[in-house]
Amino acid sequence: MSQESSTSSSSSRLLVLGIIAVVIVAGLTLAIMAISNSGERASSDEPVNVLADSNDECVVCHARNTPGIVEQYGHSTKAAAEVTCRDCHEVDADYPGAVEHEETYVLGSPTSAMCETCHENEVAQYNQSRHGLPAYVAYAGQEVLSEDLLDLYSSIPEGGYNDEKVRARNSLHAIEGAAITKFACESCHDIGKPAEDGSVGQCQDCHLRHEFSLEQARRPETCNACHIGPDHPQWEIYQESPHGIAYATDGHTWDWEAEPGTLDTTNFPAPTCATCHMSGFGPTATTHDVGDRLTWNLAAPISSRRPAWQDNMTRMQGVCSECHNSNFIETFYDDADRAVEQVNAWVIESDEIIQPLKDNGLLTAQPFDEPIDFVYFNLWHHWGRTAKFGVWMQGADYVQWHGAYEILHDRAELIEMVNEKLEEAGMEPIDPGPPGPIE
Repeated sequence: MSQESSTSSSSSRLLVLGIIAVVIVAGLTLAIMAISNSGERASSDEPVNVLADSNDECVVCHARNTPGIVEQYGHSTKAAAEVTCRDCHEVDADYPGAVEHEETYVLGSPTSAMCETCHENEVAQYNQSRHGLPAYVAYAGQEVLSEDLLDLYSSIPEGGYNDEKVRARNSLHAIEGAAITKFACESCHDIGKPAEDGSVGQCQDCHLRHEFSLEQARRPETCNACHIGPDHPQWEIYQESPHGIAYATDGHTWDWEAEPGTLDTTNFPAPTCATCHMSGFGPTATTHDVGDRLTWNLAAPISSRRPAWQDNMTRMQGVCSECHNSNFIETFYDDADRAVEQVNAWVIESDEIIQPLKDNGLLTAQPFDEPIDFVYFNLWHHWGRTAKFGVWMQGADYVQWHGAYEILHDRAELIEMVNEKLEEAGMEPIDPGPPGPIE
């Protein structure tokens, strides 16, 4: 090959290598720019802290002393709407519960009366709900209520039943004492405790301060704080239900921050606690009365229909109909009604089983001072309620092994205990026969 050809070939190779190098460098540059822009977009999607540069005295001081709550509130929709610390906390010097603070007067924990300034409908709905006074009365008894609060309590659908079984439950609070109940009954049931200003409830139990996140209020884990355990295991039931399994599997893809009152299956393909009981979903409007869509008082010893149960059923079935056809819904309601009636029959029978002891003065006046009191109580308060909740929330294990089976177990034990007392008193034992299903 001639020297001229060799030189030409080398030049060509160098040209090709140069072009390749230019392409590689350009590609790397574009990739770096893309990554950089992506980072900028990600950072711009971060929630804005609207209090970051605030000169407000409350913000400046609490940013030093309690920075966590300032950070939370700065990212909240309330702060974005220019609701200030003073709007929720500051009151007149003579306001019930006011404390002096930095040359003004404040409520350390705002009451529902403060929330009502902006959320009038929500507070009114809440005051008619199970989360209101009935929650507090469940441990404190209605005797502690003022005349006005007693009138409010009497107007609430779940404020009506207060039979001997419920009064016995209240006595547990006194028996256990303040050292325990502060961390037990009261930590949940104080959601309905009256404040010093006479308003009822603690909104912050569900809307945790100071972020007031929509997602947090809608997540079933929030309800799990109280709705758990042998007497109201809604969280455990939900976890094993088809709805709970859908949440556990796909909940991370759901639209937790969707605008309230506009929700449908595109936001929530399966329901959470809030979807069924509170959220505006499909044709059903938002409510803060958690019993507004329920047909039965399931928490009662012997369940009865709620006063406006047909209207309640229509609202709940409006939620159900977003996923289920009318035949499925109607069949489910008919079957669930019969299950409630069966549990009612067992609880009524337990009253009949123990009645001879009451008639003959063979029970002490003090509740929970002998084993039979606990068996009689557990039959309705733990297992009866659990079975009914399990039916309506579709948790088979809680209908059966944590419900019906335990009822029948306690029934057998109750009969044996009653007969022991009757025989000790020289009386004839009872023989209720097998439990059997209702006709």
